Amino acid sequence: MSAEHHSILDGKVHVYRRRASRYWQCAIFLSGRNHRASTHQARIDLALEIAREWALDRLAEDRLSRRGLQVGAAPAPRPAQDTAPAKRSDQKTFREAADVFVAEYEAITRGERNPDYVAQKSIHLRRRLLPFFGDTPVSEISAGLIQDYRLHRLNPPEAPPAEAGRRARGQPNSRPEKRPSRSTLHKEMVTLRQVLKTANRKGWIPALPDMTAPYKSSGKVSHRAWFSPEEYKRLYEATRERARNPKKERWRKECEQFHDYVVFMVSTGLRPDEASRLEYRDVSVVTDDATGERILEIKVRGKRGTGYCKSMPDAVAPFQRLGKRNKPQPTDIIFGGVQRELLNAILDELGLKKDREGNLRTAYSLRHTYICLRLMEGADIYQVAKNCRTSVEMIEKFYASHIKTRLDAAAINVRRERKARKVPSAPNAQANA
Repeated sequence: MSAEHHSILDGKVHVYRRRASRYWQCAIFLSGRNHRASTHQARIDLALEIAREWALDRLAEDRLSRRGLQVGAAPAPRPAQDTAPAKRSDQKTFREAADVFVAEYEAITRGERNPDYVAQKSIHLRRRLLPFFGDTPVSEISAGLIQDYRLHRLNPPEAPPAEAGRRARGQPNSRPEKRPSRSTLHKEMVTLRQVLKTANRKGWIPALPDMTAPYKSSGKVSHRAWFSPEEYKRLYEATRERARNPKKERWRKECEQFHDYVVFMVSTGLRPDEASRLEYRDVSVVTDDATGERILEIKVRGKRGTGYCKSMPDAVAPFQRLGKRNKPQPTDIIFGGVQRELLNAILDELGLKKDREGNLRTAYSLRHTYICLRLMEGADIYQVAKNCRTSVEMIEKFYASHIKTRLDAAAINVRRERKARKVPSAPNAQANA
């Protein structure tokens, strides 16, 4: 006789434990026969879950047999997941799918996508995805396991006491794990989806699991950090002063280069990585047919491939100063890497490192400043998007939504004319007339 007993599925399934056993048993009566099996579980919560799955399989088999269909022998309930399940020889793992994806992605996108962007896929896999999914069969990667990965990333483990003690004493140690930003986690999920798509194309999984993030439909839309006209004027004057009077004479050339970099970036809207690849042969000084002003025509190589950019007239003078100062060959790099230390030092001196919402300003903020200033001057949003090699949707989402000049007060503050009310005449007015 059993010492403990539970019922599930409206009393159809009985879960019980015998006095001499540590494991729970399950039983169901179908078509005149009692089916019994062990759950191989000592915990009642796990035993009830496994018993439920086992009973549903038996119910399905019973319906098939009553219709005259042949069914195989009923398997026993799955063993406990206390330890990692053994990999079957016929199952492909996430690691194998990742290797196939990296080989295909690098071959197919060669010459069409930025090499740094392609390399990010391997970094996501090596640092984050493979340590978590690793040798898990791709057929067992479910929506629940993907959600577990999100929780794993959003709740990084705290540093152990030994690590905390070393930090307190100023001793070297590994960097503590930080909570990833929304965009970082999104990039990792994109890489995960691409690996699972590769497994689906190979026929290793029948379909992709649900990868939508629950409880959160969309993130808060916040504008990119940029410099308002007043803030940009302060930055321009500070870099110009640093170029004229550097703190050390041997830093003069670097300060002059940085001042020209700031003016060039705000006048062209290039991305920092695009500017770092720019060679002198990619830039030409031309006279614009429409305006008659001298501008720069730039052949840009970046994450969107090769594109073109037409600068503001203010970009001509810094480019000519760069050529006069460096006496370059056509294949020489104009700027190279961003002078982050100098940029951060000047922003800290001016108190401009963060905007009002706490967003950090970086070299990318110079591109954002170009876009915002163009919109404030009334430039066509489609032309700005083409010149910056982005989409109108991105500009509308991250830039145009917080530019006050994009709002037309005359169109907003419309007042409908009210008709004059007719004053009714007195009842005896006509009689007295």
